[in-house]
Amino acid sequence: MAHPPASKHFFNETARGAVSLAVQSMFIGLAVGSLAFPQTVRAQEHSGDAGSRETVLTPVTVTDTAGVSNVPAPYAGGQVATGAAIGILGNQDVLDTPFNVTSYTAELMQDQQARSIADVVANDPSVRFTTSNGHAYENFRVRGFDVNQSDVSINGMFGMAPTGHVPVEIFERVEVLKGPSALFSGMAPGGGVGGVVNLVPKRAGETPLTRASVGYQSAGQYGASLDVGRRSSGNGSLGARVNAAFSDGGTELDGQTKTRELLSAALDYRGNALTASVDAYHVKESFRGGTPAMFWFSSSAIPAAPNPATNQFKAGYGTLESNAAIVRADYAINRTLSAFASVGVMNHDYWGFINGTHVRNINAAGTSTTTTTSGQRGYNNNVASEAGLRARVATGSVSHELVLQASNLDQVAGSSVNTSAAFTTNIYDPANPVMAAVPTAAPKTSETGLSSLALVDTLSFYEDKIRLTLGARNQTVKTTNYNTSGAATSTYDKTVTTPAVAIVVKPWGPSLSLYANYVEGLSKGDTVTNTAATNYGKVFAPYQTEQKEVGVKWNAGVLANTASLFEINKPTLVTIGNSANPTYTDGGEKRVRGLEWNTFGEIARNVRLLGGATYSQGVQTKTAYGQNDGKVAIGVPRWQGNIGSEWDIPGVAGLTLSGRVIATSSQYLDSANTQRIPGWAQLDVGARYTDRIGDGRKVVYRLNVVNLFNRYYYAGSFSDSTPIATLGQARTVMASATMDF
Repeated sequence: MAHPPASKHFFNETARGAVSLAVQSMFIGLAVGSLAFPQTVRAQEHSGDAGSRETVLTPVTVTDTAGVSNVPAPYAGGQVATGAAIGILGNQDVLDTPFNVTSYTAELMQDQQARSIADVVANDPSVRFTTSNGHAYENFRVRGFDVNQSDVSINGMFGMAPTGHVPVEIFERVEVLKGPSALFSGMAPGGGVGGVVNLVPKRAGETPLTRASVGYQSAGQYGASLDVGRRSSGNGSLGARVNAAFSDGGTELDGQTKTRELLSAALDYRGNALTASVDAYHVKESFRGGTPAMFWFSSSAIPAAPNPATNQFKAGYGTLESNAAIVRADYAINRTLSAFASVGVMNHDYWGFINGTHVRNINAAGTSTTTTTSGQRGYNNNVASEAGLRARVATGSVSHELVLQASNLDQVAGSSVNTSAAFTTNIYDPANPVMAAVPTAAPKTSETGLSSLALVDTLSFYEDKIRLTLGARNQTVKTTNYNTSGAATSTYDKTVTTPAVAIVVKPWGPSLSLYANYVEGLSKGDTVTNTAATNYGKVFAPYQTEQKEVGVKWNAGVLANTASLFEINKPTLVTIGNSANPTYTDGGEKRVRGLEWNTFGEIARNVRLLGGATYSQGVQTKTAYGQNDGKVAIGVPRWQGNIGSEWDIPGVAGLTLSGRVIATSSQYLDSANTQRIPGWAQLDVGARYTDRIGDGRKVVYRLNVVNLFNRYYYAGSFSDSTPIATLGQARTVMASATMDF
């Protein structure tokens, strides 16, 4: 396989060397440390966040967490946690959080045999996948707005997550915070404002862990994984967690094979005042023999969805590789003041047919005469850092939790694309075209810097019955774009301040909270590139998206519910004046209003529930020349619903059956509302059996089937600005066996 070119910017080599050295040092240290760490440790009470609060939601003991203590405990049923990490605020209990947030646990990921975060967030009724299943990249739509993969964070830091399929084996939690979050995590690199997906890495627990799994996925994909965790003897202050996984074989896409490799390591230290951690990972995925497609229609006559196993680009191939290392430290200066800092480096390289796998201008018979292929090579190198202070003080009867944080993310990207000649194909009987050549080099195309300073104060009144959060973040966005010869073609340098205010009120005790928030999100403003425009070259300030939300959260002891009513308004670029020589303005707007209901926990003894429903009204409120004012926004269905349940079968110890229904109503693909795809629903089922063998070793056998009835359907739109449809997942059967040693 070809390697990235040596002609990249000096930063690329420096960052790559830093990651390589950190990863190698980490694994050498773990190999030595595994010999020194005994199999027994002394339990130690510990909280990974100096500002953590007493848990209000009812926790349960779940052995699969292996005693991990840097995350909030699981709630009843074990599928969702009692709290989540809210950016710079750290771990917060769900009922203390003035936002709609769900934190999915490692136990849920294991039982559903999830392999990437898309498999996990499929449980959330406000989230939908916006690339065809199996595509090289995983993007999402939350509350009707695009959230790209670059908008995924690790412990609140953007730019550090693997690019491509983010493997969940290395994470203890996958957290979904809905709504703009510029105040708490800074501006998302991709400009996502509908929400944030945050990942919390695994840590070694108090209980020694050695867990091995073997698995099979329909069409001939075989794999194995290993999860090992140990803490040092004595006080258990040192911990090490290693995860490794490998799989290879066929996929549900006819003729495609895929290879996936993962190696990660996490070291952590727990002292009386100092806590520190180092996380490193290597993730690589290669595919051959084809790649999933997306579909661009030429008229309102939309043909029926093809079989998702149909291979539209049979000769497609590609490789994505990500390597990263992240270091973090927290130090308690005294009982009221603590400091924190972190720095991370991530390198990503890709080559092959990664993007642009679209069948274009499809007519009613499913035929296209203008489809092309795009051979690509590129890289992204990111360096992220943050530092700050947390303080707890009191002014009379009011307590304050203050956080001051400075953050920075530097990104260098390079890419090159070759496009093939157009060819004729049909989505039901695809052609076998000559693919474009993959470039041999990837020149630097852009440098981006995102720097910010935030101050947040959470005030508690009346014995914590009222919690008021006030804050603001000053964000600077700098970008320079380059042509293939290395000359700068455009620059961008803008600064904006975003405020936020949120409140939680518990008028009738700790089990019910009412909340409201006003927050703003940020996305990079556009630059006018139309040479015929009257304001050609104008650079707009970052778009400030506004969210207003009210809601209620209720903990019934073993079942929790959240109901949210929200409105999000996002500015867009539109044209005014003469259409031949237009003037561009950022006066456009897309608005989404919605009502969400989320539930999780146990509805009866040995019966667990997870899911909810979302009702949305997405409207284009201000459009170019007013031609689409009032029409439905692209990719915002009225209804989305998920409901999953698990049942431990009485009389058969260790046997659990599960089922899940996911449904989405019809939605428009274009701004003129002429292209509409029908609603869809799919049924997923599963079973698992837990046993003890030999000298009492735990073994779990799992079987899951996604899209049981193998329905063919268009799942949604690729983007909220282009009329491209995605394809739902083919029926997929997964089986595995997991043993604890």
